[in-house]
Amino acid sequence: MPDLMDTFLENRYMVQPNHANSLGTTHGGNVLKWMDEVGAMAAMRFAGQDCVTARMDQVDFKRPIPVGETALVEAYVYETGRSSVRARLRVFREDPRSGDRELTTESYSVYVAIDGDRNPVEVPPLTVSTDEGERLRAEALDGDNKDANS
Repeated sequence: MPDLMDTFLENRYMVQPNHANSLGTTHGGNVLKWMDEVGAMAAMRFAGQDCVTARMDQVDFKRPIPVGETALVEAYVYETGRSSVRARLRVFREDPRSGDRELTTESYSVYVAIDGDRNPVEVPPLTVSTDEGERLRAEALDGDNKDANS
């Protein structure tokens, strides 16, 4: 059975001028695209199947990512249904020289596992076997419940 920590993925994108808006910061559409890609990869790693985006919950843009910095996108699976996979998505601005990070964006997404005919397929149960996995799952559930109650 797949473990939460097996689904924890990070990807970095160097923010270039072609990713920026007129203010010299990353265009929100690029951030959303990167989040969806990394979230889908975490879901596929978990399900062992192709996964498609079913829903992206409220996205909170907390601060910009300027050109020249790195967008660090983090995703992991924290809950599952019959064919659905819930992933927590967070983006940090990261200084490529120092590694200093600051949270910029977060959301939760739902992906659905599909077969070759694009029909939903069942996913295995999620296991959490480490303290770090338990901490990440608790954070995701707490944040997801806050969003549902807002």
